[in-house]
Amino acid sequence: MAGPLRFAVVGLGHFAQTSILPAFRRNRGAQLAALVSGTDEKLTTLGRRYGVARQCDYADYDALLASGEIDAVFVSLPNDLHADAVMRAAAHGIHVLCEKPMAPTEEECVEMIEACERARVKLMIAYRLHFQAGNLHVLDLIKKGSIGDPHVFSSVFAYQVREGNTRIQARAGAGPLFDIGVYCINAARYVFGAEPIAVHAHRIENDSDERFKDVEEGVAATLRFPHGRVASFICSYGASDRQHYEVIGTKGVIDVEEAYTHAGPMAVSVTKHGRKTRKRFGKSDQIAAEIIYFTRCVREDIEPEPSGREGLIDVHIIRAIDEAASTGREVEISALHDPPPEPAQKITVPAHDEPKTVGGVESPSR
Repeated sequence: MAGPLRFAVVGLGHFAQTSILPAFRRNRGAQLAALVSGTDEKLTTLGRRYGVARQCDYADYDALLASGEIDAVFVSLPNDLHADAVMRAAAHGIHVLCEKPMAPTEEECVEMIEACERARVKLMIAYRLHFQAGNLHVLDLIKKGSIGDPHVFSSVFAYQVREGNTRIQARAGAGPLFDIGVYCINAARYVFGAEPIAVHAHRIENDSDERFKDVEEGVAATLRFPHGRVASFICSYGASDRQHYEVIGTKGVIDVEEAYTHAGPMAVSVTKHGRKTRKRFGKSDQIAAEIIYFTRCVREDIEPEPSGREGLIDVHIIRAIDEAASTGREVEISALHDPPPEPAQKITVPAHDEPKTVGGVESPSR
């Protein structure tokens, strides 16, 4: 392939405007070649800001895919719209980088994977933390035996969701489990380097808050892993900001502050034999890192990690958690496996300032 990999960003919501679009400015191997949105103001203003002449309404998406003007799409739509956008891109031979969670159902995930396999295009799910230095440092510490054998994982991911946000609308893939619980699930899997075998869970309901008329306020879950390992987490839309996990091993403890952040620094502490050491990791452009890696996968014909299968496994676990919360019983999780990220995947790109948003988009948190 001569020249940069030409991307269309599909969906211009808050995350796309503040994180995805700016990431292309520092990536010589990739070019922001087209914008897709249903809002004229977003297309016009952002097209001018980033020098993108090809601006496309959703109704013209297939024409863009068939135009020969793009090589890849970065799908940043609400969760229930991922599958359609991905499969239409694959049908035109376009490579796909898709935001997580992959889709609301396992069936859709499988269809997405199969569509990309038939078309022989790359499919990567945007697990940005698979390239982030702090989380990969945790995996390196565990791999080296710094805390012995990891036995317990516990995590909280919470924020106060903004009224009217897409994440709390009555639509498939809405709610805190899909939005932020997926981070806790994925982290537990790569920390243990294994897949869960069963889950207990319950929903945190809040009928007194109008925000939660269509979705639960939160979810609490406990995942059983092989060899007696346990992971527990709470994800909540009704609590103060918290992004944290800890790993308790046979010889020490790893504590990760701001573990899931995409817009700030984080820190990793190790406590062992009564002594605590702390390493800080500054803010970085995690989306640029994803784009760099994905571009490399396309050019060198490498199967991406995280692949579509990685996205499928997390959705498989989410559906089991949802069933456990509904029935009040432990639910077994069938064996699916995908290799965890490796410390060598680290890509660090300097952070950018947050740009001004257009089209009335707001942060999901208030």
